[in-house]
Amino acid sequence: MKTLVYKRTHKGDPDRNGWFGIQDCMGSVRAYDFDAVIGVGGLSRQPRAQGIARKINWVGLGARKKSHAKRRGPLLTFDHFRLYEEKGENLDEEAPILAKHLYSKNARILMNFTPKEQREVRRILNAARTAPPSTRGIRVPRLRDRERCGCPC
Repeated sequence: MKTLVYKRTHKGDPDRNGWFGIQDCMGSVRAYDFDAVIGVGGLSRQPRAQGIARKINWVGLGARKKSHAKRRGPLLTFDHFRLYEEKGENLDEEAPILAKHLYSKNARILMNFTPKEQREVRRILNAARTAPPSTRGIRVPRLRDRERCGCPC
């Protein structure tokens, strides 16, 4: 399963209904070819203040892309979606090899993994396989330009 792992700077995208891109976070990266996403908290001031730093914040499997004219990339929903936010497990404990790669190299996103990292990614994804879908069947929410998060993603 092609997986995108990325560092988040703030909560709210995806929203609690599972719309990834609702605040246009990760822009054109959302258009990359992947089937699953693991969002983890970054290390800067904002993720620390929101309690998401170094934590697995959310997992989505079975990505479904929907183009939207007001966004830099498609909106996404998922066949299986689990939102953890600040209640997520610490990435350093759950996937230490992946965490070292992500944080020591100051990578923003990862999509290519060593075999050991891939095993850790699979373990994280497996925990979300029984999660319900995000709001795939619900109409796309009304979006305004001012809803953009303002983060540098």
